[in-house]
This record gives sequence, C-alpha cells and structure tokens, in this order.
Amino acid sequence: MDQELDYQELNGTVEAVIFKNEENGYTVLKLRDDKGESVTVVGCFPFAAPGESMIAVGEWMTHSVHGRQFKADSAQRFLPSSAPAIYQFLAGGSIKGVGPATASLIVERFGDRTLDVILNKGDELASIRGISLAKARQISKSFRQQAGLRMLMEFVCSFGLRPVLALRAYKYYGDTAMDALRENPYLLCGSLIGGTFREADEMALGLGMSGSSKNRVGAAILFELQHNSGNGHCFIPREKLAQVTAELISIEPEEADERIGELIDEKQLCYEEIAGVRACYLPELYEAETHAAESFARMGRRMFTERLDTETLLRKIEVQQRITYDARQRETLELALRHQLMALTGGPGTGKTTCIRAILAMFDELGFKTLLCAPTGRAAKRMTEVTGREAATIHRLLGAKLDEQSDRVVFMKNENDRLDCDAVILDECSMVDILLMDALLKALPPDARLVLVGDADQLPSVGPGNVFSALIRSQAVATGFLMTIYRQGEGSRILRNAHMIRDGEHPDFSENAGDFFRLRRLEGAGAVETITELVSVRLPNKMHIPSEEIQVLSPTRKGETGTVNLNQRLQAALNPPSPEKKEKPFGSAVFREGDRVMQIRNNYDILWKSENNTEAGTGIYNGDMGVLRAIDPENETLTVDFDGRIASYGFDALTELEHAWAVTVHKAQGSEYRAVILALSGSYQSLMTKAVLYTAVTRAKELLILVGDDAVAHRMIDNYRQTRRYTALRVRIRKLCGL
Repeated sequence: MDQELDYQELNGTVEAVIFKNEENGYTVLKLRDDKGESVTVVGCFPFAAPGESMIAVGEWMTHSVHGRQFKADSAQRFLPSSAPAIYQFLAGGSIKGVGPATASLIVERFGDRTLDVILNKGDELASIRGISLAKARQISKSFRQQAGLRMLMEFVCSFGLRPVLALRAYKYYGDTAMDALRENPYLLCGSLIGGTFREADEMALGLGMSGSSKNRVGAAILFELQHNSGNGHCFIPREKLAQVTAELISIEPEEADERIGELIDEKQLCYEEIAGVRACYLPELYEAETHAAESFARMGRRMFTERLDTETLLRKIEVQQRITYDARQRETLELALRHQLMALTGGPGTGKTTCIRAILAMFDELGFKTLLCAPTGRAAKRMTEVTGREAATIHRLLGAKLDEQSDRVVFMKNENDRLDCDAVILDECSMVDILLMDALLKALPPDARLVLVGDADQLPSVGPGNVFSALIRSQAVATGFLMTIYRQGEGSRILRNAHMIRDGEHPDFSENAGDFFRLRRLEGAGAVETITELVSVRLPNKMHIPSEEIQVLSPTRKGETGTVNLNQRLQAALNPPSPEKKEKPFGSAVFREGDRVMQIRNNYDILWKSENNTEAGTGIYNGDMGVLRAIDPENETLTVDFDGRIASYGFDALTELEHAWAVTVHKAQGSEYRAVILALSGSYQSLMTKAVLYTAVTRAKELLILVGDDAVAHRMIDNYRQTRRYTALRVRIRKLCGL
C-alpha cells in the first residue's frame, strides 16, 4: 500500500456494509461524507449498519487492488435520528427478527421516536398488527443487548484489543460487563473470557493501574497458575512460579514471591511442601487432588470378602458371552469382583471391551445397578454400541451445568445427592482430568464399586493432572494388565505397529499392505494434495469408505499440514459453495451448511433435543463432533446435529465451533474411526512424541494411512519425552496407603 500523511477526521452516514468480520470487528463500509461523496472506509466497527452516522479518525490510503480508501483508527458512532435513516438502519437487518417489511411498519407508526420506543418502551411495538407482545419484547431485548454490546466493543477496541473479548465478557457479565472490566481488567485473562494476560494488562495500564500494583502482580501469578493448568499442571513449584511471573511483568522474583505469600495468606492460593517440592495450587485444584487421593486410597484398601463361587460365575458368563477367557483375563475379572476400586489397562485389541462386557455381566448376575460412562460423547456412544447398554458422558451422568451466580461449573450429582448405583464402569479413563475425576468420586455412593478402563500409554488428559497413569503407578490399586492382542487377529498391521510404537520399536512403514499404508510426501503441499484426494476420491471410490467415515488427524493446528489449512482444503473439496447451501463467514473461516464441525469448549447451557423430539437436555462439550444442518440469517442462528442431538447456536457463539474434517490428535482422544489419515511433517517438537503417534494410530479401526515423511514418525518413536506434569496425586495416594 502507498500511504499519504494526512491524518484527519471524516464525517458521514453509513450507506452500505460491504464486509464485516464478527470475530474481530473488522468492517468495510461505504460512507456518504458531508460533501455528498461516497467513500470506502475500513476499520473496527462492530455492528455497523446503514443509516448510522460516524466521525472516523484516520488517514487516506491507496490500496493496490481496491484503490483509495479511508483507514480509520477510531470512530465516534451515532445511531440514526430521522425516520428515513432509522428505516434504513432497521431494514438492513441490524436487529434480529426485523426485516424491511417489519421496519416499514414500525417506522410508519413511530417515526423519529422509533429507536427510543424499541429501546425503552418495547411493549408499544405490539400495537402494530402482526407483532405479538412476545415478538415486541424480543425485538426490544435484542436491541438493548446490541446497544450494550456495541458500547462494550467500542470500549474494548479503544485499547486495541480483540472485539471477541467483548463478546465473551458480555456473555458472562451482561450489562455489567463494562463496569466489571473497569474495576478489574484482569477478568479478561480469566478462564471465562480467555484473553491473554498481555491483553488484560494493556487495558489495566491504559486505565492508569500502576505497573507494580498488588492487583497486577497478583493477577499475573493467578494467570500463570491458570494458564499452566491448561498445560496439564495441578501446581507450580513456588520458586518457578515467582520466576515466570517476574519474567511476565518485568519485576524482580523477590517481589513476586512476596505477593505469592500474601495470596497464600488471603486463601487465593494453596501451598504445601510435598515430596520436597514447595507446591502452589489454585484452590480448586488443591481440593480436587487431595480429595481424589483420599477417595482412591480409601477405595483401594477396600475388599469384598463375602463368599463367592467365582469359578461358577465366570463359567456362566463365558457361556453367555460365548467366549473362553485366558488366565490374565480371568485374573482381571476376579479383581473386579473382589475390589471396590480397580484399574484395567491395555493397548488396542487386547480385550478391554471384552472385559467390560464380562464385568457388566458379572455385576448383573450379582444384582448390581451398574452405570456406564466415558469422557466424550463419541466414547460413550461406542460404549453403548459394544455393551448394548446406555452409556453417558461423565458430564451428563453428573448433571453438569453452569452456575449463573458464580460462573462456575456445578454438578447436580455430588456428595449431597449421590448417584443411584452399585457400580460405575468408566471407559477411556486416560482422558479424565483431576477436576472431573474428583466430581465423579464425590458423587459415588460410599459402597459403590468403580472400574476404571483405559490405555495408560495414550496421551494424558487435556486438563490438569495425569490421573489414570498416577493411579496405576501408585501400585496402591488393584490393576489388570492386558497384553495379548485379540482384536482383528495378529495379522492387523494397525495393532502390530501400534504395539511396536508403544514399545519404542520402529515399524517398517514402507511395508504397504493390509490395513496400514504409508504414502511418502516430503513436502507439505504434496501431502495436503494427497490427503485431499484420498478423502474426496480415492477411498470413497476405490475402497468404498465414505468421506464421513474418514478422519484426518494432525499433531498440530499450524503449518501446511496443520488442521487449520487442512480443513480449508477439505471443505473446498467435500463441501464447496453452492446456491443451495447457506453460509456464514466468521473470522478467517466460512461456515456452510453440510460442514463437519467440532465444539471446542464446554458449554453447559446450550439446549439440545433429539431428532424425533423424544428427548431433550443441556450441554455440548469440548470435542463433540457434528454436522452443520442449517443456517438462518434472519434469526442469526445455525443448527448442528451432534450424533442425533440437535443444538442451535447464535452467530455470537461461533467462537465455540471449528471445522472438523481434520482435527488434532489431542482432540481425537476417546474416538475411533473407520479410517484415519495421519498427516506427518516437521512440526513443533513438543508435539512430536511417541505418545502422540501411538494415540493417532490407535484411533483407526479398519485403515490407517500415514501421509508425509516416515522419518518424522521414527523421530517421534524415539522421543519418549513427555512434558513433566506437576501433580502429586501418585505421591499422595502412596502416602495415605503407607507405601
């Protein structure tokens, strides 16, 4: 771009909005200036609409493609006041549920008073034929929310911050959001809004907060703990916490350590010296880890000594299941009979599902009421399919919801209202973090049995802790280890290679046969072309595997073979633009009817219903995958089908969805797919580990195709390094058990 140096004001009225990005507020519009000329203006104008006027401050630019335009750094904006301008404003779709016809009726009735009536006297709209009282109130509510959000966005943008932060702040704090942020800008970097500390700090310093204030130092400390809980840590050693805080806000570690001490005294941090480490916890993580350790230790010591004819019972189950259990499986089943708590671990194809069915059958014979659950919707659905019994997500089992007063997740089933059961079997336990596991333990009846099933060699949970591995390594809990491969027979190269990877051995990836193939592509662009062709043409046409049964995986979101780029390419191939399909641009993505999408954060409040309206509920959770069925531009909603649960999203909630033809390996945990295509090329070293490769390979049921450089796969196998997680669960369990 060529830039002129005249920095000036531009006054005018918005004629048309050419482009708007709701995620970051970037807008291109046509402005009729005070000279009567139509000019192009670009800048951050959230909710800009025809008919409003503005005073934009910025400079003229000459764009190499779009020509001369005014680039606004800031703007004062004013709602229209004359009837013609108000009609233009309303007819342009600025208020949800109001189109040109309704706008004409409203402006004809109220004239210049229209916006005041909508904002302050909404019930009067019901005097217009065709507008019910309910619709009148909805129009008024929508306009009030828009006005509040618009002011909040302008406030946030005045500090150069992302408008999406205002969207999230308004979602949780409503009309009080601006006052809340003025009082404590560091709410921006809390878990609810999800901004960075730097963004919150920008606002705080802009509002005049001292760089060495206690609020700032305290917020930085809490941010470091919260941020690192997202990296799997339950605590941070005190000296490390002081150091990283000092680096974050450029103070001395001694200042940070002093404030840590004050936060401990104020009960905002929990502190304990354990195993020679001075550990600093967020209170909820400390409570979860200590309570879970106490529960595991108590349950691990409990054995049921009543007389059981286990041999007769096992023979009966063998007849029912039409199977003969080997010695290790029998030993595992006996552990489930004798112990209140047991862990069951094994690699793919070693019979974990067989044992789950057998344990469930044994508990049935003993008259137990057994509940089945898993961390994700897909894992629960698979558990239902293989057992023939309904399984639920842990969140659904416990009745998770968002408490409006505290903005925290609460579980309706807890120590005050426990689950109605004699036993719980939990599958895919390696995915469960310490907070969710503790919630389940609190809801268990004191005498109920708990069977935890998983693969300890897979990636640990995304959330804090490494619960399943810590429990097994504590050696304080009865554990069944399944080693023999049964599923698909020993001829399955997926299973054989998975076990070799787990054991640190190098499979011959060039041995293309059976159910495991390697297509060597040394350049990222070539890998992307091959993956796109495999999903859209080769596998559907030559192997009769439809694209909806194929999942592309990548270790990373970024780069040529990252999920962001792959999703753009796969969308273009599998769901291209069509006049029959509505679409909604959002950020750098375009959501289109027919897209495969994924929920990327827990939403405990979103309503869903079954396709036949026989069942309804709340909650769509991180990792749930579905298909975008419909987009409604007038009501600004879209509908997603999550395996039969139909949920509706407002356009302002699109930050919770992303495309899912390609997902990261971490996001694929707990799921199995008929066919998996794994994109492998040079990537971030922290992601290129044996556990990532092992987890990716074990997602495939019938076919695994590795596209990329097999040298990368070999380096991953050799990279045993797992980022150390600061958690003391194993130590606590052993200490409580006297080990």
